[in-house]
Amino acid sequence: MKKSRDILKTYPVKSFVSKIRRLADGLENNRQLIIQIANEKITVPKGAVVSIEHERTKDNEEIEFQIVWKKSKRS
Repeated sequence: MKKSRDILKTYPVKSFVSKIRRLADGLENNRQLIIQIANEKITVPKGAVVSIEHERTKDNEEIEFQIVWKKSKRS
């Protein structure tokens, strides 16, 4: 079983856009894809649920694109 993980990784714009483009293509075509984040390969299964979150405080605004799925029993 993999251990819990909660990280925030900053990428150069070109790298971020490439990752988002691959994710969008996979989601649009309802297919599984593998993405590497902070040196770990993560499999995003077809059928993952997508949401967008917007947060606003006095000093900041934030947009989070979230992709969520249930872990398989093999994970």
